[in-house]
Amino acid sequence: MLGKKRKLGRKIQDLKVGDTFTSTSTIEDRDLLMYLGLTDDANPLYIQHDYASETPYKRPIVPSVLLFGKVSSMISMHLPGPGSHIFKQDLDYPKPVHHYTEMKMTIEISMIHKKENYIVVNVVGYDEEGDEILTGRLSVRPPYEPKSLNASSLENFY
Repeated sequence: MLGKKRKLGRKIQDLKVGDTFTSTSTIEDRDLLMYLGLTDDANPLYIQHDYASETPYKRPIVPSVLLFGKVSSMISMHLPGPGSHIFKQDLDYPKPVHHYTEMKMTIEISMIHKKENYIVVNVVGYDEEGDEILTGRLSVRPPYEPKSLNASSLENFY
């Protein structure tokens, strides 16, 4: 990885209120299995059809952290993009998401704090029926401009 030039996302001066990004995705079995394996979360509501059928949900649901993972990916890969960091979140999950549900999520910049180098991003997600499944806001630091390696390697020479 060292020496390989990577493209960074948009810096704070390149962003504006109203910038948006929308993504559509579906949580598949492999996503759930990876999550369960990584976290050792064995909640029967996420994977056991017989248990879930006895609850008001009727079918297994997607862990809310996986929904947040989709939002986090949108921020770190698209808006503002690589190099970004979410440092605060306030999210609600008004309707559970079942396995294989197609979701459409949109993030939108609602505030820019240039002096403190962060933005506020609103997020809303809908299922295939048009019902809201996720809503909230996040505080995000866009990528910082890295110092040039040449500049720092010569700083001891005058």
